[in-house]
Amino acid sequence: MGYQPKHGGGGPGAAGGGGDLLPRLHSPRVAGGGYMTRRANSFKRCPGGEIELQIGSPRSPRTECVGSPPAEPSEASSSSTYASIGSAAGGGGGGLHHQQHLRFRLFKRPGSSGGAGEVVLGLGIRERRKLGNLLFFAFCGVCLILGVAKIWAGGWFGLPGDDLQDLSVSFSSDKRHQVNHFGYMRGKESDRMLMTVESRIGEREGIVAEASDVWSHPSSEHFRQCIVSNSHKKNDSQTTGYVLINANGGLNQMRFGICDMVAVAKILKATLVLPSLDHTSYWADDSEFKDLFNWRHFIDSLKEDIDIVEMLPPAYKQIEPMAKAPISWSKVNYYRDEILPLLKKHKVVYFTHTDSRLANNDLPSHIQKLRCRVNYRSLKYSRTIEDLGATLVSRMHQDGSPYLALHLRYEKDMLSFTGCSHGLTSDEEQELRKMRFEVSHWKEKEINGTERRSMGGCPLTPRETSLLLKGLGFTRSTRIYLVAGEAFGNGSMQALVDDFPNIYSHSTLATKAELEPFKNHQNMLAGLDYIVALQSDVFIYTYDGNMAKAVQGHRRFENFRKTINPDRMGFVNLVDEFDEGRIPWEEFSSEVKRSHSDRTGAPYFREPGEFPKLEESFFANPLPGCICEKHSEQ
Repeated sequence: MGYQPKHGGGGPGAAGGGGDLLPRLHSPRVAGGGYMTRRANSFKRCPGGEIELQIGSPRSPRTECVGSPPAEPSEASSSSTYASIGSAAGGGGGGLHHQQHLRFRLFKRPGSSGGAGEVVLGLGIRERRKLGNLLFFAFCGVCLILGVAKIWAGGWFGLPGDDLQDLSVSFSSDKRHQVNHFGYMRGKESDRMLMTVESRIGEREGIVAEASDVWSHPSSEHFRQCIVSNSHKKNDSQTTGYVLINANGGLNQMRFGICDMVAVAKILKATLVLPSLDHTSYWADDSEFKDLFNWRHFIDSLKEDIDIVEMLPPAYKQIEPMAKAPISWSKVNYYRDEILPLLKKHKVVYFTHTDSRLANNDLPSHIQKLRCRVNYRSLKYSRTIEDLGATLVSRMHQDGSPYLALHLRYEKDMLSFTGCSHGLTSDEEQELRKMRFEVSHWKEKEINGTERRSMGGCPLTPRETSLLLKGLGFTRSTRIYLVAGEAFGNGSMQALVDDFPNIYSHSTLATKAELEPFKNHQNMLAGLDYIVALQSDVFIYTYDGNMAKAVQGHRRFENFRKTINPDRMGFVNLVDEFDEGRIPWEEFSSEVKRSHSDRTGAPYFREPGEFPKLEESFFANPLPGCICEKHSEQ
């Protein structure tokens, strides 16, 4: 098992068997029994500065000091004595091995005025050869001992002594490092191997700990919901008129519009007729309000704020409504000063558009709270949608595992509208361009897709999304619910599916029978996706569409559930650097974590912008307005 140092033995096996004992002649422990000594070989200084050095047995015969010339080689040979190694070891077997005791003298050069260190070694050729061999083996022995000691202390890849006390391996995650410390152990090879196994287990646990960090939620302990308003309750005075609305756009744009129109009815002290929905949008969905929402709950939950009726009273059905498209991002004064006189005059006003018709900021507190009560309490989906939505959430949470909801806004209409075609073929790009020119109400026709992508104005492609997920630390086993329509482009989803095979949608989780009521009702299916996305452990969106705004705002309201908002501009430029080989994967992943460490849906205050169109949506971040700090007043 690895390196094991050999130790000389004094047992029978060491002396017997005819083995060659000559290598042991240079050991201070030459033999067993009485010949073993702990004293090193010594030398004797004689009168006149001459030094007598003895080589061989620690008990070699002493010689006289010099008053005579150095001994000749023959003298050294004739004065040698012999001892039986076999007798000294106390064992028989094998031939007799003798030890020759050598004597030489160190003396100052005659007539020399040199320093104390200047000596002459008086030896014959034979003795000098033996002495050279002795010094060579001694040097090799010292090197061997030092090498063994280093390996024993630090393993085969030894480290400097002080550094052995603490060996750390770090895993980087969003500028926060998880460190496993491996203690230094001296001991047997088996102990060191056990330490290695334990450290590898610790490393795997560290990786698991890092992976679990992607599911952690931001801190929100200092915030609470605050949507109850005991003031400004509806009085029993006569209504100023009736408001008809056509909620235009897709599901979530309609949600926002309905919330705003309830608030407008409150401002006007008017009665709201149950909203009608847009059937002319891209999806051409003929779903009605009652198909999408629990309409009875909607009316009942708001009865203390405004009057809502299912249809116009008979006395007003003959009145021609005054059609009006309110100015976008208007404030209270606009509706009181311009719309209220029209309502009093015509008795019935029909708002043809409802999207973004109320400002995000600078509205009375009770109006903001009302918008949130409508959005998060009154607009419950129909029983059909709610029940199947709960079933899909349960299936995604199979065996208690977490799941990620991914809003991959890579559909044909969005790519055409934004002019983004990165990674698509020229034919696919032309198809998007043709669609953009055919839709008359899309104002922007000529778009530089490459420039827009570099500025962060494009939805992430499925491959870019895969790189983002891996860079953040999500593993191949992550369960993903896809909140999206069909991705545009031949084979565009392949990279994402290859890296994350556990991808599901309402069409793969639900049975054919369960989906039968939703057939040809895209807004109802969008309601399913909304529920599953809202209840997910992590929500990630790749573009700022209305679904992204609606879900992230609702998740903030529900205790700031983790929502990752990609830094698209920084990320796509990072992807280009990685694809061009300018940065390795480790640096790429580290930078992805760092740049998204503060983009996880943690609390921050929405601030007014210079232009309403460019400021953050109230429905994407209802703080302030519907979320308050715990130390503040209701």
